[in-house]
Amino acid sequence: MKTTSPLPSSSVAASRWLAVGSLVGLIVLGLAWEMWLAPLRPGGSWLALKVLPLVVPLAGLLKNRMYTYRWVSLMVWLYFTEGVVRAWSDIDGTSQVLALIEVALCLALFVACAWHVRLRLRHAARARQLEGAAP
Repeated sequence: MKTTSPLPSSSVAASRWLAVGSLVGLIVLGLAWEMWLAPLRPGGSWLALKVLPLVVPLAGLLKNRMYTYRWVSLMVWLYFTEGVVRAWSDIDGTSQVLALIEVALCLALFVACAWHVRLRLRHAARARQLEGAAP
């Protein structure tokens, strides 16, 4: 006898899209920042390569893989730290604003990943309870 579990709530979908959106935002911001908006050197900087590690988890988030949400919530703190350091130490006002946007996107990504994992674990526990209660 196969039981069907209820569909995940709209909160799970919202947390997923917030995570994907903030990750894409970090990728776009990192490239634009280091290539055009406020590069360290005129004409762009090799520091734009810092976005490459952010591209790796994008497929996992789009495929809704729980493990990806967990490790992205840890990796994002590296970019958060960079944003805080550059917001505090950069002299250029544009670069400071971009760093604060990076910090905000990192916080949004962390909250979305943590929220997503928590909701999915709660949903899985409820589904197990429903399976155990079914005759």
